[in-house]
Formats: sequence, structure tokens, C-alpha cells
Amino acid sequence: MTLRARLTLWYSGILTGVLVLFGAAVYLLLSYLLTKQVDDSLLSTASDIRSAAIRTVDGVIGFPSLALNLTADAQVQVWQTDGVLAVQAPGLQDLPLDELAPGLAAARYRNVMLDEVEYRVLTYPLIAQPENRIVGYLQLASSLATVRQALSNLLILMVVGGIMAVAAAGLVGWSTAGAALRPLDRATETAVQITRADDLSRRIPLAGPPRGEVGRLTQAFNETLERLEGLFETQRRFLADVSHELRTPLTTIRGNVDLIRRMKTADPESLEAIKAEVDRMSRMVNDLLLLAQAESGRLPLVLEQLELDTLMLEVFKQAKVLASNGVRVEIGREEQVQVQGDKDRLKQVFLNLVANALDHTASGGVVTLSLGCVEGWARLTVSDTGRGMPQEELPHIFERFYRIDPARKRSEFGGAGLGLSIAYWITRSHNGRIEVASEVGKGTTFSVWLPRVGIVTADSAPASA
Repeated sequence: MTLRARLTLWYSGILTGVLVLFGAAVYLLLSYLLTKQVDDSLLSTASDIRSAAIRTVDGVIGFPSLALNLTADAQVQVWQTDGVLAVQAPGLQDLPLDELAPGLAAARYRNVMLDEVEYRVLTYPLIAQPENRIVGYLQLASSLATVRQALSNLLILMVVGGIMAVAAAGLVGWSTAGAALRPLDRATETAVQITRADDLSRRIPLAGPPRGEVGRLTQAFNETLERLEGLFETQRRFLADVSHELRTPLTTIRGNVDLIRRMKTADPESLEAIKAEVDRMSRMVNDLLLLAQAESGRLPLVLEQLELDTLMLEVFKQAKVLASNGVRVEIGREEQVQVQGDKDRLKQVFLNLVANALDHTASGGVVTLSLGCVEGWARLTVSDTGRGMPQEELPHIFERFYRIDPARKRSEFGGAGLGLSIAYWITRSHNGRIEVASEVGKGTTFSVWLPRVGIVTADSAPASA
């Protein structure tokens, strides 16, 4: 069953229940009021007749003929306490209108069927004063045909009117639910078309106010589509980049294997080339695994309290070994700073930044490592005097396999353009951030910010670079 049908049924069902309860209350109230009106009329007539009663010395009760004709719509009988009929209106049988109850001291109302007609019968005790003794019973009966007819007409009116009201409400509910759910139908159609055509660039047109329930749902769905489109595009680029990065070493390995097969001997130079390409592919696979763990938040970290200045000196010594072509590696400002982190991962971050700086610095240039404190943060910078980067490239440099110059030679350390991406995610995993500032022709500076031990920072959620 569709949501539109369920909403209509719920709406109609609730309205039916309300109408039934309201109709029952009106019916019972009207029945009570009409019956009470008959009762009051009978009681008033009984009081008038009682006031005209005549009791003889021997206890026989008599009424003037006028007293029994005080009402034209009530049947009257007077019975003595011994069950003898004293007097009655003309046309009645010599039978009680209602069962007599000896000793009845208060007025009693009952519904009685007489000649297949329902009557309301009042049995009223006649009490003699001053001895306060019951000397007889006055019975009055009034037909309830008018009351039953009024109630019957009311019931028919409520049933017919209720059915018409529920039918009208159902039609209105059906059309209203259809209008309210129409944007959802369009969203469903768009989702189906996207699935069939694999076209994530499509968006659902916004219908109605943007802050309404459907408007917010449409915006959320469009944002989801936009994010999915970005993720699929990223995945597509990632697969293309991985394929491209693996093609070169595999081609090299296959060429050397073919050479060995033709020569029928293991050439040491070919074996060395194969080993180098295998090592490079192994590093790339390990880097990709590391990135996947970092992006999913499951990067294993061995956290300990570190002297960041000592770690920087270790990186400085390795950087001097990596430096070539006359590039100098220097230490600038150095302060003692303690942080909580994984020593091997942080060292990997700093080495990646140093290797990137060395790759972009020409002969005679300088790469400078500095460490300082800024409020609750430790700031390690890696600066170079290389060629710099255009401003429009800076937002993309932490993406996987991204290179400003795709044709440049891969470094032995970096490998496949994953170093900066690894540095970014490891820093994020340490609740830190990494920033970059660059100017073409003047060089680049990378800054790694890490929270200091025992210092509560104002920026508890560092912004991404």
C-alpha cells in the first residue's frame, strides 16, 4: 500500500472515529434530554392530580372528573394499596400501567410496552398527611413515539451526514496527500533515472519553500548526490592514477624479464632494475594502505610523549643525506617542545615534507627546518627557496597522486605523489593541521601544527589545510 493511501486511510479513520464518538455523545444527550422532558411533564401532572385527590373516611381515594383530564397526552390510573383500581382515565383496561411495588415510597420511572407502543410510566405514591401513610398509587403513562421518532431521524441524519463527511474528507485527504508527496515522487523518479543512466550530475528541482520539510529533504538529497558525484569522480581519478603509476614499473619489469629470457641468463643489471621497481610498487601499496587507514580513522598509532626538537634533529640528519645537487639543509629557529604522538608516523610526515622540498629546490638552494611554540601549539616548518607553486594549485597539493608538474622525475623517496597526502592525514590523526604558503619564484613553506602536551588550545578542532 502506498504512503498516499495509508495517509488517506489514517485521516479518514481518525475522522470516522471522531464522528462516531461525537454522534454517540449527541444521541445520548438528546435521548436523555427528551426523556427528562417527558419525566418532568409526568411529574408535574402527577403533582397537579395529587393535589386534587379526595380521600373518604374509609380510605377510598376519589378524584373530581376534571382532575383526570389535566393532561391530554397522558394515561392516568389510581390504585389503592390493596391492588384495587380506584379510578382511571376512559379507554384503559383494568390492568396496571406498570407493575405495582408495595411499599414504594418514591416516584419511579420505567419504560413499558403497551399495545406494541412504548410508554414512559410514572408510578407515584399517594401519601396521606399528617400520618404520613401511603394510601394509594398514581400511575401516568406518556407515549415515547415522538421521542423515538426524533432520535431515529437524528440517527439517520448523523449516519448519512457522517458517511458524506468521511467520503469528502477522504477525497480531500487523497488530493492533499498527493500534492504533498508529489515532490517525493519527483525525487524518486530522479533517483531511478540516475540509477538507470549512471548520471550523478542530475539534481532534483526544488519545489516549494526551501525551509519546508520537502525543501530541506530535496536539498539534503541534492547535497548527497553532489557528494556521491565527487566521491565517484575521486575514485575514477584514483583508479586512473593507480593504473598509470603501476604501468611504468610493470613495463620495466616485463622488459627486463623478456631480456633475461632472450639472453637465457640472469643479468645483474636487469635483476637490480626489477628489484628497484618491485620496491617502488611495494612502497606505493603500503602508502595507499596507510592512506586508507588514515582516511577511515583506523590508523594504528603508538602514542607517547615526544621531544619534537629531538625528532627534528633526526630528520635534519637524514635530510642532509638525501640532499643532492648542491642543496643545503639548515636548521633555523629551534625550541624545546613536547607533544603526544607516534614517533615513526610524525617522522614520516617530516621526511615527506623535506623530500618534497628537496625535489623542488634547484642547485644552490636552501631547505630550512624550524620549530617554535605559538600559544598551545607546536609549529614545525619546512621552507625551501625553490620555484614555488601557483596559488590555484595549493588547494590540491594534498590530493593523492597530484603533481604540479606531471612530467617531473619521481624522487626515490616520494615515489608516486603520495607523500603530501600521507603527511596531511597523519597530521589530522594527531589532532593537528598542516598549512602551506608559496609564491612562484620565491619558494614554499609547509607548517605542521601539533597540540602541545598539557596545553588546552582554543582551537580544539584544527581546520584542514
